[in-house]
Amino acid sequence: MSPEIPHAKHVLAGASRVACCKQPEGGDSRERARQSQGSQGKADDGIGQPSAHRRRPRYSGKYPRRFEEKYKELESRPETVAKVLASGKTPAGSHVPIMVKEILEVLRPQPGDTVVDCTLGHGGHASALLPLIQPGGLLLGLDVDPVELPRAKARLSSLGFGSQTLRIRKSNFAGLPAAMVAERIAGADCLLADLGVSSMQLDTPGRGFSTKTPGPLDMRMNPQRGLSAAGFLKKIQSPALETLLRENADEPHAGKIASALAGKDFALTTDLTNAVRSALGSMPADDIEKSVRRVFQAIRIEVNEEFSALDALLRNLPGCLKTGGRVAILTFHSGEDRRVKKAFQSGFRTGIYSGIADNVTRPSPEECRANPRASSAKLRWAIR
Repeated sequence: MSPEIPHAKHVLAGASRVACCKQPEGGDSRERARQSQGSQGKADDGIGQPSAHRRRPRYSGKYPRRFEEKYKELESRPETVAKVLASGKTPAGSHVPIMVKEILEVLRPQPGDTVVDCTLGHGGHASALLPLIQPGGLLLGLDVDPVELPRAKARLSSLGFGSQTLRIRKSNFAGLPAAMVAERIAGADCLLADLGVSSMQLDTPGRGFSTKTPGPLDMRMNPQRGLSAAGFLKKIQSPALETLLRENADEPHAGKIASALAGKDFALTTDLTNAVRSALGSMPADDIEKSVRRVFQAIRIEVNEEFSALDALLRNLPGCLKTGGRVAILTFHSGEDRRVKKAFQSGFRTGIYSGIADNVTRPSPEECRANPRASSAKLRWAIR
C-alpha cells in the first residue's frame, strides 16, 4: 500500500476549482475516458447492475497495534488465508490438526465404534474420526478450555453430528474415568490424546500464551481456575523455579533465568519475554529465543498441572479401553514423550497392553512444511 500523501484532499480540491474555471482543450474527451475507466472497474452482478467493490479495511499506521488488524486472516478472507498457508505458516486463529492420516491408521476406527477424544480442541481430529464410526458410532470429546469448547461443539454440530453421535464434556483428561461413567460408556474402542496447545490459544493474545504479542501473563487453559502465570512467578522461589525449568523444558540456563524471574511481578507476556532476554543478553539471538519458548513452556505446564493430568491419564488408560482397544497419544516435548513411552513399555511388559509402538512416528516433511507447528510432534500408540 502506497503511503498517503499529506494534504492530498486539498491538492485535489484546488485542481478541481482550476478545472471549473478553465476547461482546457480536449477536456470533454478526458472526462469521457475517466468515466469509462470507472465503469470498467465495477463488476456486473449478472442482472445489469454493477456490484459495489468490497475494499479491505484500512488500518491506522504502517504497523497496526491491534492483534485483529495485524493478523488479517482472522477476518476469514480466503485469499489472505491462502497466502499465509502458501508461506508455510498457520493462519492466526485457526487450527490445523496434526498427523491425521497417521492417527487414523493407528486407531483404525470402524462403524459402531466408541471413540474418546481426550483433547477436543478445535475438533479437527474429531471431524476426521466421526464419519468413520457411522452408522452407530459415538464420540465423546473432552476439553478443559471453556472458551474453545462451545466453539468446537458448534463447529461439529454444523457438520451434522448431533447428540446421538457426539457428546462433549468440560474436563481435562485426568477426569476421563468420571466422564465415561457420566456418559455410561463402559469402554472405548479408540482413544486419542493430543497434548499440544491449540493454535487458537497460542494466537489469542488475551490468553497469555504468546511469546511475541503483548497480553496478560495468564497461560491458563481454564481461565476460571488456579493461579495465572503472573501469580505463579510472583510466589515461587528461585531454587524451585530452577528445578521446574529443568524438569519441564530441559532448559540449560535454568539457574540464570530463575534468578531473574523468581518473585518478580510481570503483568504482560512481553515483560516476561524481555526479562528472559535480559538475563541471557550475551548469548546468540537464536539461542535466547529458544530459551524464551522453553520458559513459557515450563511455566504453562506447571500452571495447568499438565504432567499431573498426563500421569493420571496414563494410569487410568487400561481401565478405559475395551479389550483390543487402541490408544494414540501425540506429544510435543521430551517431558511428555518420556512419560508416555515408559507407561506403554511398563504396560507391555506386565501384559496390560498386547502391542505398543516400537518407535515414535513423526510428521512427514511435507506436513512440516505446510504446518510448521507440527514439526515437534511425536506419535505413540498401544493396544489393550
